[in-house]
Amino acid sequence: MEILKVSSRSVPNSVAGAIASVIREQGSVEVQAVGAGAANQAIKAIAIARGYLAPIGIDMICIPAFANVVIDEEERTAIKLICEVR
Repeated sequence: MEILKVSSRSVPNSVAGAIASVIREQGSVEVQAVGAGAANQAIKAIAIARGYLAPIGIDMICIPAFANVVIDEEERTAIKLICEVR
């Protein structure tokens, strides 16, 4: 499953396009965000991506989970949003 990493500076429309593209090609994608700002941008992007996919008959769902990631040799907890076709 492809992993898309989102930061607090990510543009939701651009991330949404990437999510929609991967969903169309592979059927699922994992979106990772570390921190409140990044999680906010990721959720906005997922909502926008659902709007991109709905007109072509794709109903995308999102399953939230936690993931441990290493950033600068330090372990952090990330929000992992698993998006897939229903």
